Amino acid sequence: MASLLIKNARVIDPSQDFDKVADILIEDGKIAGLGSFENADEIIDASGLAAAPGLVDMHVHLRDPGQTYKEDIISGCKAAAAGGVTSLLAMPNTSPTVDNAETIRYILSKAENADAKVYVAASISKGLKSKEPTDLNEVKEAGAVALSDDGRPVEDTKMLIEAMKNAPKLGMAVTAHCESLPIANGGIMNEGEVSRKLKVKGIPESAEDCGAQREVAFADVLGVPVHICHVSTKNSVAMIRDAKKRGVKVTCETAPHYFSLTERELIGRDADYRMNPPLRREEDRQAIVEGLKDGTIDAIATDHAPHSPEEKLDFEKAPNGSIGMETSLSAGITKLVKTKELTISELIKKMSVNPAQILNIKAGSLKDDYPADVVIFNIDEKYTVDINKLHGKSKNCPFKNREMYGRVRYTILDGKVVFKA
Repeated sequence: MASLLIKNARVIDPSQDFDKVADILIEDGKIAGLGSFENADEIIDASGLAAAPGLVDMHVHLRDPGQTYKEDIISGCKAAAAGGVTSLLAMPNTSPTVDNAETIRYILSKAENADAKVYVAASISKGLKSKEPTDLNEVKEAGAVALSDDGRPVEDTKMLIEAMKNAPKLGMAVTAHCESLPIANGGIMNEGEVSRKLKVKGIPESAEDCGAQREVAFADVLGVPVHICHVSTKNSVAMIRDAKKRGVKVTCETAPHYFSLTERELIGRDADYRMNPPLRREEDRQAIVEGLKDGTIDAIATDHAPHSPEEKLDFEKAPNGSIGMETSLSAGITKLVKTKELTISELIKKMSVNPAQILNIKAGSLKDDYPADVVIFNIDEKYTVDINKLHGKSKNCPFKNREMYGRVRYTILDGKVVFKA
């Protein structure tokens, strides 16, 4: 296989505490060294650009199988590559649900030639119905790396406890959608000033807080790890911070929209700003930023959830979800790095190093012999998000028409350029 040399980049690799101008040598699809090198079959001059381990997005809905009019594995991975994402965790709420070996094999087979590496989360319960447990040994053997009923909480607490107890033995992560469905009660946005103004049913913050409290309590009592998905409330952040101080094995993620936007975006009744959990209040947004700064929040993931423009037309009936893989790095640079809330190295750690460690996959590092998965980007380049230029099938982007910093210039997967701006 050919060699590739990335010259003169600001190389940022938090896994090695490395942040300086250097070259990256890639041979046979693997990292062969950081330093100063002269020759290779292909050379990319990255002067003035930054290079980092490819992003690891641990929360993605690819809609394949079953809803491929919204997204499919190939189109989703094109969107990933355009955002610098080289590894992603595909959630199981497809049709059929990812609760069996056959569906996992279908996803992994289709992903073989995609522009990003697809890892699979299998469901904890069959059909996400919390009635019958998935055969964990079967899905592990077929290639799943994580367990989640994301899209819904696991309502049967006994079933959730069994999964949390067995997952570590199988080397799998449990990623938990924390929500009390009775408290959420069919709400469509955050319960508060804006929902009252729009006269629509809101979701109280306590719906998430109660769910997070349950999972944290189980992790504490059982002494096993749990990962909390898409944290959006100040109380959840405080609860997880406290649990970590007590030694509970809890990790968590938030999404770019929760540290960037608030419920006020919904005043115009645009369903592209409707997701679950919903955009919250300004004080919640600030608490999310604080949680990122002090290490309470380990990871930034997108919860990339494509829907067709037709589905998003009716504000009150539209399904929840927004897309995010192409804008996640820019959102982080714009809202966290440029505002001096995080350094660029701290941001990359939360978008690449930590998610890879939580999922226990070989990614998130530019160490020798690691897969040559690299994102090259311009921290200072400004651009406006144009939904018509996005690479996935759906356009429900909450950052549409916004001016942002941090343009991805190249994405390299196993030593091969899969995206060039």
